[in-house]
Amino acid sequence: MMVLKFFGIVFFCGLLSPSQEVLSGLSCAVSPGAMQNVLSDAILQNGLLQQHLQGLVLPNIMGEGGLLNSPTSITGLHLVKVRLPRLSVVLLPGIGVQLTIAAKLELSGNCLIGLLSELIDILVDVNISANIKCTNFESGTVQVVIEDCLCILGAIRIKLLSGLLSLSVNDIVLNQLTATLPGLLCPVVDIVVNLVNIQLLGTLNAVIPVGTAGTIHYQLASLPFTSGLFLGLDLDGAVKQVGGSIIPHDSSSSALPPLLDKLLVLGLRQSFLNAVLSLLIQIPPQTFTCTPEVFSSASRLQEAVMTIIPSECSTCHGTSPLSIKLTLSGNPLITLEENKATVELSVMIQVFIKRLDGPILNLLLLKADLSLNAHVSIAGGRLVLGLSLGSISLSLESSDVGISNISDLKPHCSSLLVETLLPLINGALGIGIPLPNVLGIPLIKVDIQI
Repeated sequence: MMVLKFFGIVFFCGLLSPSQEVLSGLSCAVSPGAMQNVLSDAILQNGLLQQHLQGLVLPNIMGEGGLLNSPTSITGLHLVKVRLPRLSVVLLPGIGVQLTIAAKLELSGNCLIGLLSELIDILVDVNISANIKCTNFESGTVQVVIEDCLCILGAIRIKLLSGLLSLSVNDIVLNQLTATLPGLLCPVVDIVVNLVNIQLLGTLNAVIPVGTAGTIHYQLASLPFTSGLFLGLDLDGAVKQVGGSIIPHDSSSSALPPLLDKLLVLGLRQSFLNAVLSLLIQIPPQTFTCTPEVFSSASRLQEAVMTIIPSECSTCHGTSPLSIKLTLSGNPLITLEENKATVELSVMIQVFIKRLDGPILNLLLLKADLSLNAHVSIAGGRLVLGLSLGSISLSLESSDVGISNISDLKPHCSSLLVETLLPLINGALGIGIPLPNVLGIPLIKVDIQI
């Protein structure tokens, strides 16, 4: 994977293949087969096309000739059923999607040939082809426009109850349907496609709760684009705290890697992840009094601190126990490298004595800069990060009693943070980062590449 300006985590839903670029944002690419399945489910399997064609009424068909050269008229011709509908999709580079629907339309009406009136059943093969283009991007939504809708009629089978049918009746029906059906079917397809667009945009423009901490509002970051291999959807997410404001992050446009025989590609930009981590990792200050029975690491830190207190500090060696306060400093920062994710986090460690007859005595104020290794996984449609301690850097911020050498405190501070703070952080991250249900395609068999 080439390293570009931005770093990101990419989820490959399918067999993992090397990509050519790193995503700079939450993006996805959908293969033609996946897009075909999505549109087929939305238009055909859910009965949307049948529903909107159900009220189709064709104009009367009038013609001369027919049996014994009698005038022919077909009235009340309407759709009875859409048989064997099939949908196919071709991606048009730089244009959009070519949607083709092939079906058999079963029509029925009344036929008058001379003085003979009876029911007429018509079965006509139709092939509707339309180019779908996305336009007018605004605030995460797009408008779809159908261009070059073409309706071609194939075989026509006509059945009269009497069985009396002449070639001229067949010609009349074919000519009339050829002239009228395209003008009736293409507007219906336009309505159906726009309804499906609203439905599918709902999977992209969605507000998803992140536990009780806040929400992520996913939406399109730009107009969809197409190549001959995939439909690209550039997504972004606004991260908002409950009852608060949006946590800002870089929302620059993204670059997608090629799909390479995968069903779906999703990516999360580093800046987005930082905003979500700031939302999730909100641990209140942890204060506790050192007791050997409960906090062994705290007790060892207490003993280590007592050995470095200057002897002239008489108040430091009283009967009051030491207390320790852990406070997160600043926001967590995730750093993504090839096949590696690290979370940088700073913690203030305050060691103090609560005196009954005076103010708090601060023995030490330390700053611990943690480098936490992040294990990334997908579970239940969520991105889950599990953190473990990689390294720790300890520095002295202040001491009211003149402590200057803290070299022996590092292992005790490390144990304290691993024992008391890291489980709280992992607990906060355990709910995971919810991912959008893009086009209803489930995140299964996911490979992750950083």
